[in-house]
Amino acid sequence: MSVTENQSVRICRRMDMIGRKIMIMSGKGGVGKTTVTANLARALVKAGYSVGILDIDIHGPNIGKMLGCEDNLLTGQEGSINPVVSPEGIRVVSMSFAIENSDEAIVFRGSMKLNVIRQFIADVNWGNLDYLLIDTPPGTGDEQLAAAQNIPALAGCIIVTTPQDVAIMDSARSVSFARQLNLRIIGVIENMSGFDCPHCGQHIDIFGSGGAQELCTRDGIPLLGKIPLDIQIRKDGQGQGSLALSGIAGLVHGLTKPLSSADVGYVPQNDGCSPSSCASCKSDCPSRK
Repeated sequence: MSVTENQSVRICRRMDMIGRKIMIMSGKGGVGKTTVTANLARALVKAGYSVGILDIDIHGPNIGKMLGCEDNLLTGQEGSINPVVSPEGIRVVSMSFAIENSDEAIVFRGSMKLNVIRQFIADVNWGNLDYLLIDTPPGTGDEQLAAAQNIPALAGCIIVTTPQDVAIMDSARSVSFARQLNLRIIGVIENMSGFDCPHCGQHIDIFGSGGAQELCTRDGIPLLGKIPLDIQIRKDGQGQGSLALSGIAGLVHGLTKPLSSADVGYVPQNDGCSPSSCASCKSDCPSRK
């Protein structure tokens, strides 16, 4: 068995122990995708699910900061990487845990990024999880393609956008990406959707309004909800607040229903990959030969 085939078997074994794998995407940078990922994971944990986050934003990893576990480093031994566990019990893997200086640039070409992502998928000891959220960088490039083509039985993707036209244009490209790869689109979240003044109560659409709804109506995609600008969300992202106090809590908890009812088969949890038991295995998995 070649090195690549051996790694493919490990991928199947690791991923077979995880219920639903969901990719969080955004066409445009700065729309709050990682914030949404972090808070969705928190909400799922509060709902009683076991959750992991795979951060494949190789050049701008910051999920650790969002979850208050940024001072950790990855541990493990050959062929096995232990995820960092956040204070709320979320299992997290990110390139930020592989470098000691958070200001250090990670300068990787495409092939190196693919190798890192495949290693994370194959070698991280996630254990049994109900959900694995894959936090991606903006766009539709190497990282998204690596995740979509190497993670068996992806449940689908959630696209995060903001209301303005430029962000919606790029979100439409994320829709196109998903459809080209036959990846189910669970829905769209419109982040930074207006601001309620804490002094006078007036609602202000700082970035405009209606963009995500227009995209969803045009392309036949569910609009999962709208998240307003809220200072508490910013505090949550810096380890200064509690999700229970945030205006995002109710919306994100509501998202657990469409996620749980995703039209995909729940993969039975088991200890390994075999031709008869690995429902998530691709037909060309070496373990089937």
